[in-house]
Amino acid sequence: MIPSTPRWARLLQAGGPFLGLLLVCGLFGLTEERAFIFTGGNLKNILTQTVIVAVGALGMTLIIVGGGIDLSVGSVVAFTGVLGAKLLVAGWSPLGTTAALVIVGGTIGMFNGAIVAGFRMMPFIVTLGMMGVVRGAAKWLGNNQTINAPPESPVGRLMARVNPAEFWPLPWGVWIALGLSAVMALLLRETVFGRHVFAIGANETAARYSGVRVRGVKMATYAIAGLLFGFAGLLQMSRLTQGDPTVAIGLELDIIAAVVIGGASLNGGAGSIGGSLIGALIMALLRNGTNQLGWQTYTQEIIIGAVIVLAVGLDKWRETRLAAR
Repeated sequence: MIPSTPRWARLLQAGGPFLGLLLVCGLFGLTEERAFIFTGGNLKNILTQTVIVAVGALGMTLIIVGGGIDLSVGSVVAFTGVLGAKLLVAGWSPLGTTAALVIVGGTIGMFNGAIVAGFRMMPFIVTLGMMGVVRGAAKWLGNNQTINAPPESPVGRLMARVNPAEFWPLPWGVWIALGLSAVMALLLRETVFGRHVFAIGANETAARYSGVRVRGVKMATYAIAGLLFGFAGLLQMSRLTQGDPTVAIGLELDIIAAVVIGGASLNGGAGSIGGSLIGALIMALLRNGTNQLGWQTYTQEIIIGAVIVLAVGLDKWRETRLAAR
């Protein structure tokens, strides 16, 4: 009989990201800039900054829970952003443009999944190569230049901050991200597919012997994540009001960090959508707060890097404690 996960481990995994968020809020609350950091307008800005990382983290959570990784997400966001701007300039409707970007992102993800699952190659190597391929394709598509989207397009209003000095109303992108989060949480926790993803991440061999179609589930996992990455590219274009082939460099690290900070294990088999959302919010709050404090960019990178190492260390400690039982 397989022993159940102890209560302290479940509480640490579920409540750890929330406690981390409270800790970050408390630390910034001790600074003199707290009167500005926690204003309605700045909180709206933080949520807006969170959206793109959060949507990407939804897909990355699915992949990491299944024991994989995807380093091409930043390049996919740049490519779909450039493609979206070109389609809008060419006269495509907002709905048609959105559908095209989501499909393109899903196709790239499916291609990643087909190689990883079909040839049993390391996801790190496959997606690292795809990162370069798609980034080059974005530069080729945009001719190494930014492409301005039509200012009158409704797509540009998805991330627009109406009444920026006040908390309400929130941009449409925030509400869309929350809606996608609810859908992904149900998919991961309440469906057979979600249970198969957890099973593969925990022990791929055991899942295969249990009748799980590992290759099909892996391909579907990367494809669904790709759909979300494509939509994140649309949101990035909306926020910048242009497609930029050089944007989102390093975004994959922020997204992976958000998922890990949110309680997911890089070894697979553990993670949650809610935790990843809180992880994305922590990342945005850290960047925004340190900017308000006037700290240099390298200081922000050091702090965020230390937080990632701490999150991975806590996950390793938890696994060691469980293995010792």
